[in-house]
Amino acid sequence: MITINNYLDSHYIHRSNWLRAAVLGANDGIISISSLAIGVATASTTRDPILLATIAGLVAGALSMAAGEYVSVSSQTDIEKADIQREKKELEKMPEAELKILAQIYEKRGLTKETAIQVAKELTQSDALGTHIRDELGINEISQANPIQAAFASGSAFTVGGLLPLLVTLFVPVATMEYFLYGFTIFSLIILGAVSAKTGGSSISKAIIRIVIWGQLQWVYPL
Repeated sequence: MITINNYLDSHYIHRSNWLRAAVLGANDGIISISSLAIGVATASTTRDPILLATIAGLVAGALSMAAGEYVSVSSQTDIEKADIQREKKELEKMPEAELKILAQIYEKRGLTKETAIQVAKELTQSDALGTHIRDELGINEISQANPIQAAFASGSAFTVGGLLPLLVTLFVPVATMEYFLYGFTIFSLIILGAVSAKTGGSSISKAIIRIVIWGQLQWVYPL
């Protein structure tokens, strides 16, 4: 039996927050670890320095991505909390003005003035703060920032993306390693584009082209 909650949870938009962080992390993991491995491989004739640099870069990069995502999303969360507190105070000090603001919002969305006022009154009676958070501030359970989720998604995805070039450094000959890494980078970006598009319900070909082109530009620039 399909419930309303199950139906809403099936929409791709519910995955947007963690999917954005995961794609960013995986893309950065593939590109940065490949670039690091290639840089060391071109200056080394043995495998050990390449492995050491790649593993160190993988650990440091995953921690950096997770920490950076947590800090940036936490900043967004702080702004949201500050706005919610401000809205709470405004509802206590000037409820009539806030009711008019809510009615104007619904009127702009297409309701008649009378209907907009009636809807605003009924929703205010039911949950005044929640209604203003959703309709005036535009904050809801989908768009609301989640620092822990974003940090975990980004750090984990970076690790998975970085493990792919690490496997290349483990098994391919040192003399031709940079060529294998370059080819494997393109292949990994194609897989990432396909998986992210499938998860997000978007065009696979469009996602692959976008992530490969921009990934290559990002990959070539630091080299």
